[in-house]
Parts: sequence; C-alpha cells; structure tokens
Amino acid sequence: MFRLNLKISLRNLWKNKGYTFINIGGLGLGLASCIILLLYVSYEWGYDKQAPDFEKTYLVYNHQQTSAGIFSHPTTPGAFAAEVKQNIPGVYRAARFGYPKDGLITEGQSSFRKTGVYVDPDFLKIQGYHFISGSASSALAQVNAVILTRSLAKSIFAEEDPIGKTVTLDKKDALMVTGVIEDLQKNTSITFDYLLPWSLLEKQDPFFKNQSWNNNFCMTLVQLESTDLFTKADAQVRQLYNKHESDKVSEFTLYPIAKWHLYNNFENGKQVGGKITQVKIFLLLAFCILLIACVNFMNLSTARSEKRGKEVGIRKTIGASKKALISQFLLESLLMSVCGMLLAIVCIELSLPYFNRLLGTGLEVNYNDLRYWVLLIGLTLFTGIVSGSYPAFYLSSFEPVIVLKGIGKSSKSAISVRQILVVSQFVFAVCLMICSIVIYQQLNFIKNKPVGYQKDQLVEIQVQGNMLKNAGRLMLTKDKLLQSGAAKQVSFFSMSITDGGNNTFDVRWPGKSANDRTLFDFRSTGYDLVATLGAEMIDGREFSPKHADSTNIIINSAAAKAMGLKKPVGSIINWGGTNLEIIGLVKDIVIQSPYKKVDPMIIYYNLEEVNYILVRLDSKIPVNAALQKINAVMESIEPGFPPVVKFADDNFEAKFQNEKVLGTIANWFGGFSIFISCLGLFGLALYMAEHRKKEVGIRKVLGANPIQILTLLNKDFMRLVGIANLIAFPLAYLIIQHWLEGYSYRIELTLIPFFIALVLSVCIALLTISMQSIKAVRANTVDALKYE
Repeated sequence: MFRLNLKISLRNLWKNKGYTFINIGGLGLGLASCIILLLYVSYEWGYDKQAPDFEKTYLVYNHQQTSAGIFSHPTTPGAFAAEVKQNIPGVYRAARFGYPKDGLITEGQSSFRKTGVYVDPDFLKIQGYHFISGSASSALAQVNAVILTRSLAKSIFAEEDPIGKTVTLDKKDALMVTGVIEDLQKNTSITFDYLLPWSLLEKQDPFFKNQSWNNNFCMTLVQLESTDLFTKADAQVRQLYNKHESDKVSEFTLYPIAKWHLYNNFENGKQVGGKITQVKIFLLLAFCILLIACVNFMNLSTARSEKRGKEVGIRKTIGASKKALISQFLLESLLMSVCGMLLAIVCIELSLPYFNRLLGTGLEVNYNDLRYWVLLIGLTLFTGIVSGSYPAFYLSSFEPVIVLKGIGKSSKSAISVRQILVVSQFVFAVCLMICSIVIYQQLNFIKNKPVGYQKDQLVEIQVQGNMLKNAGRLMLTKDKLLQSGAAKQVSFFSMSITDGGNNTFDVRWPGKSANDRTLFDFRSTGYDLVATLGAEMIDGREFSPKHADSTNIIINSAAAKAMGLKKPVGSIINWGGTNLEIIGLVKDIVIQSPYKKVDPMIIYYNLEEVNYILVRLDSKIPVNAALQKINAVMESIEPGFPPVVKFADDNFEAKFQNEKVLGTIANWFGGFSIFISCLGLFGLALYMAEHRKKEVGIRKVLGANPIQILTLLNKDFMRLVGIANLIAFPLAYLIIQHWLEGYSYRIELTLIPFFIALVLSVCIALLTISMQSIKAVRANTVDALKYE
C-alpha cells in the first residue's frame, strides 16, 4: 500500500510541476530561515557554557549604592578571591582575572599584536581549557610564564614545539611558554590569545597588590563544590564588604557565568534582562517564518481542491477509506517537506559564511552532531505534518456523489480558512516591516545624537613602548605629529574616548550632604583636549603650559549639576584628600554609552597616566595620506612597535552591534517572510486566473475593459492585505513600544513606519497578483471559451 501511495504522490507532484516548485521553494526557504535562526539562538544560548563545570561557576557582581541608585558591575577588590576561598565554606576555587589587554608579542624578528589576560592559576582549572601542551596545575606557577592558544603558537613557532621557548611582551618582559591550549570558541565572553600570571601584573605595577576593599580593579570567578551550596555561599558573600568596611555601601553577589552574556542588564541592583530578549525574538521569528511556509502549502493545496475532487470521489467509490486518503495526502506533503529540507540544506551551506561575516558570529553546521540530525528530521516531520494536515482532512472529507457530478466542494468554511491563512501571513510580514523600519530609525537617532565632540576626522593612537609614563617623549610625539601636517590638534587621554571605567565616590565639595553618593568618572589628559575633541568649553580654560595645572581640574556639566555649582570655575573641591581648583567647565561628552545619561566627570592633567594620543586630522589632507604620515611619525619614535591607529567614529559605531544584528536579521528574514508570502499569493493568483478564465472571457465579450477585469481579479486579495495591515498595526505598536522602553534616549513613534509598511505591502502584493491577472486579461478569449 505504501508503494502505491508513494507512486501516486510522485506522479501527482510531477504532473503539477508549477505548484510543486512553488511549494518546495516556499518550504525550502522557510526551513532554511528557521534553521539559520535556530543556529543563531543555539550559538547565543551556548555562551560561556564550554567549561565542564560551568553550572558551578559564578562571576562576582558588585552592587554599589550611588545617589542615582544602585550601580552594578562585575569588578571586585583584589583581595576578594583569597578571602572568599579561605573563609566561605563550599567555595572550591576562586580566581582573579583582568580585562583583555592588547600587547605586542615578539619572537626573533616576528611581532604579533594580540589580546592577553592576566589570571590567577585557579582560573585555568575553573574554565577547564584543553591543554595541548603543558598542564593547568603548573602552567602559571612562574611569574614569567605565558600560555598561548593553538593559533598564536602556530603563528609564532609554525610546527615547532613552543614549550620552553621565550617570547617578549611589549619589548620588555621575557616570557617562557609553559602551555598551549585549544583555540577558544567564539561564543565565550572571556576572549584572549594568551594568558599571563596575575603575579606578573603585580610585578609590573605595584598598584595591583592593593588590598583595600574600596578599590575595584579586577573580576573574580568563583567555583562551588556543588550548586546546592549556592544559597548559603551567596548569603555569606553578600556580607563580605561589611566585614571589612563600615560604610555599608557595597554588596557582592554570585552570578552564574552562564547568564553573564544573555542576562547582563541591571537596574537598581536587580537583573532586568539583556540580550535574552533579542534571542527570544529570533526564536519566535524562526517558527513564525516556518509557519508562513506551511500556510502557503495549506492555501495552495485547498485552492486546488477541485482538481483533486474527482480523484477523491473515485478512490472512495472503489473502497478507499478516509484514513487511507489522509495518509496519501500527508505522504505528499512529507515528500515535499523532504525536498524542501534538501533545498534548505543547500541554502544554509551557501548562506552561512555570509551571515557569519555579517553578524560577526561563528555559526556552523556540525553533521557529526546527532542533535543536528534530530533537529533536521524533527523539522521535516513537523513541517510535513503541519502543512499537510488541514489539506489532508479537508480533501478526504469530499462526498463522492457530489464531486463526481463536477459540483466540487467550495464551502464558505474552506474559503474563510484560506482567507484567514493569507491574512495571518501578511500580519506577520507587515509587523516585521514596521519593526525593521523603527529599528533603523532608532539606530540612526542614537548615531546622530549629539555626543559633545566631533567624531569625524578624530583618531586614537595607542601609547606604547618608551612613551608610556614618559611626559617628555609624549610631548616630542605631539610636536612631530603637528609638524607632519597630518594633525590639526593633538592631545592625550587616559582611556579610549568610547571606553568606560575609572570612577570614584571620593569627591567632596562645599555643601555636600553626608548621604551623597555621587559617582564621578575621572580621566587624565594633556594640553588642548577640548580643542582636539571639538568639544565646547562653556566657561574657563583648558590646561596650558603657561600655568601650573597639577592641582587644577576641568569638570563637565553633569559634575557641576551633581555638586550644585552654578558657577563652578574658581571653586575648590577635594578629591582623595587633595584640594583641587576647577579651571574649566566643558559641555557633557558622551564617553561610554550613547544609551545612558552622561555621568559626572573630572579631567585632570597628568601625562604619566595617559594611554592614548588623540589626533584631529587636518581636513585639507586626504585621510590616507594623513594616516601614512602619522604611521611614519609613530614608527620613527617607537620603531619596534607597529602603530595602533583607530578612528573614533569606528569605535563609536561598535557600540551599536546588538542593534545592527537585530536590524540585519529583521531586514533579511523579514524580506524572506514577505517573499514566502508572495510565493503563496502568486500560487493563489495562478489558480484564480486559471479558475476564472471563462468568466474573464465572457466579461471581455460583454465589453468589460482591462482595468475593470484587473480590479475584479485583484480586489479580494487586496482586501485581505488591507485587513492584515489593520491587525498588524496595533500588534507592531505594542512590540515596538516594549522594545523602545529599554532605551533612555529613544525616538517618538510616528505614523511614518506604519504608512511605509502599508504602501510596501500593498505594492508588493499588487505586483505579485497582477503578474497573473494581466496574463489572464491578455489571454485569447476564444481559447478561454472554446470548451463550452
């Protein structure tokens, strides 16, 4: 029986090639879109879950009381790891690690600028890295040790064994390779090319030996003996700060490492989501696109019911049961689902490299993973059964006496279900259109929001080698850059202009209340900062060689407001026990995130603490020529260090990666959903044109003009598209309003996105339907009526 059903199914599919190709194309594109989105969801969901015991691993978060609320961040005092390991029962391991840092690794004549992280020895055991050479227990036992990833080891030593060989860090520290580990997966939050012992950092800078509980400068990982001990351990961790400090303004908590990437947003000390919202949207999007493809199949199958009616009648007459007919039609849909899956696999293989480049991800298909095959088979069966179930039950319910008379079954219920399915397709497609437009508007709004300085033509050069903590060499570099003609203005900054960090509560001013906990950012700089940035000096002056500015500071407007200083220039404040005079008031500069309000900032003069040279390019010189001159100057001053030059606007642009990914996926897969919907609409229009060709012929004979006939053929479809828009508008409004609530600075929602979506959906639908309607209008009337 199965062989007979299979033969009939194949014959029917081949006989109706046009509909078969439309169905397979729609199912294939829907399955490909669904699988790519599921791969992305799986990739994001797998973040920081590579370690064997990741369930027992926690990142320590610090929740500090400020005047603006609780400020949550994953930094701790240096003494925290040892304290928690020694004094809290259930803690198996604890390790400090630092933020990734670029360094120049040199071996012989070869140099490589790579990212390194300083870590405690226990960090290796917590993370469970796979060692190709060396071991986790001894690799960081020496102060001059270094662990390389496989890729970096191969780049430096080719096929030689690197263990025991020496490399140099930043032309200063000779390090011995004590271990080689496998390359990290891309979906990990702690990324690096090499690891260094924390003891080396303490040797390089004694500040990191600081044991004060008021200085937060590292991150800490804690591994428990069992997840059952979390509640007790977390309760004791929360009391650690109060044990050492009496002000009770900080509280530490254990936060699962597996949640760090997806649940990283905190408000007033409480976790309020994060990227998980975006992942959930993509998961919903995956199945919605697949359902659109299934709806296409249902629509086309029920629309062609009259052609299959006689077949059903004859088979019922000769004894076929309803169950046998349902099996026959489900087998046809499963066959098309299998063909669609094969097409989807081809599409995935062709498009995945492109999406990885577009999204900056490492999505891959692992054909050796049983779970992937379970997913493919599951989706194939799901698609085949869902898309074929309604047509199977609908067609098998035909009465033989009726259909064999040629009357057919065109009940109002069948038409209404088909209309509902068409409307549901376009509701989803229109929602995606509106969301894509609003995401684009929000992204442009944030990008073009005033940031307090001119991003264009501003470059940052990393301070390296002998320039570090060398005021004379820095000033020499500034003079040479200005003399080169490439630079219009040059200054210095302690951090990248787009990086956050470096803040303090220890600021006092006249009238400050005892309970005030205002958090101030602080940055060191040189001369001409405001002029180089293109910022606005509201009052006072910049630092100048004409003045002794060692005890002078510049503040921003947010700092003046926080301190209640209406005329701050000339005022004296105290920071860290030192009295400082405010000599300048600068308009707020967006330093860290364009999504949040500008924090109060103190800027002071100290060239020994700067890490970046800021250069305002001369607009009269082509950018490439200016960069060549800058590189030449930097190479002449530090010949052993390749210059690291970055544009400020590129760094600023990187802040919008999440929105770019969301917008890109919404655009692409929104387009796919519209295309799939149009495939179904095209198939229905094809059926409609064929089904009504006699009616069109008669109307033409009776004098109907082409416009009247086109209106007749198109109006029902356009009515459905209009209804879809009416349903989609409030739905999209609720979704977008919820998304926009996550931004402090956001656009005002207008009617423009809804109008654009309406026009686009109507035009696309009209164009799709008219392709067949025009063909029907142009058909020879004699051919349409000769069967009568």
